[in-house]
Amino acid sequence: MRLRNYLSFVTRAKSLEELWAAHTKEMAWFGFDRLLYGYTRYRTETSFGDPEDFVILSNHPKEYVEGFVYSGLYFHAPMLRWALNNEGAGSWRLINQMVASRTLTPAEQKVYEFNREMGVTVGYTISFNSVSARSKGAISLCARPDLGQDEVDAIWEAHGEDILLMNNIAHLKILTLPHVAPNRALTRRQREALEWVGDGKTTQDIAMLMGLTPATVEKHLRLAREALSVETTAQAVMKAALHNQMFVIEA
Repeated sequence: MRLRNYLSFVTRAKSLEELWAAHTKEMAWFGFDRLLYGYTRYRTETSFGDPEDFVILSNHPKEYVEGFVYSGLYFHAPMLRWALNNEGAGSWRLINQMVASRTLTPAEQKVYEFNREMGVTVGYTISFNSVSARSKGAISLCARPDLGQDEVDAIWEAHGEDILLMNNIAHLKILTLPHVAPNRALTRRQREALEWVGDGKTTQDIAMLMGLTPATVEKHLRLAREALSVETTAQAVMKAALHNQMFVIEA
């Protein structure tokens, strides 16, 4: 499935699972067998938000994702710092240059050593265009263990434009698909109640429309707030919409 067929497939993908399976296969064809995609809508000057709200997709081993993402190492990763200040593709040769010049901070050195232990040393990072100051997305493409950075740079010279296009299209598609951490998923009733709130209905209206008591409607809204980890129903509506959980077409 090269470029034309890939783009046609991506436009028709119905789920993150379907899209990610195809994307990892295509990137492996180019020599990148381990990917880590991350996206946040909750970035501030000092934080990327709650990791539970990140969209994280990866085919790295579980221990790598847990060590790199959920232990917080990602925050000090040199290529992530590069991604925050740049858009497009960046070779991991930059890390080797920082090591050689001894310009890594202690925190960055810790990330470098972790990645080296896990065999994550050769590859490219793509930083996607941001649509707001609060959002940021990037993907790291780790090369097969038998490839060196010189070989990967040569692959990029030959196929980089296609690889960049494929990743940008995949990123844009990901933004349209429902995504949420398992403990933040809404039930059908919770989602329906929030949808009616989003349409401007009162609790009494929603109770009549859903055939429930007002107390039961309030219960669904409370559980939706808890699932999404927000304080108000208005925040729940906004967060559910950002995660593409509102007005979902049921299979």
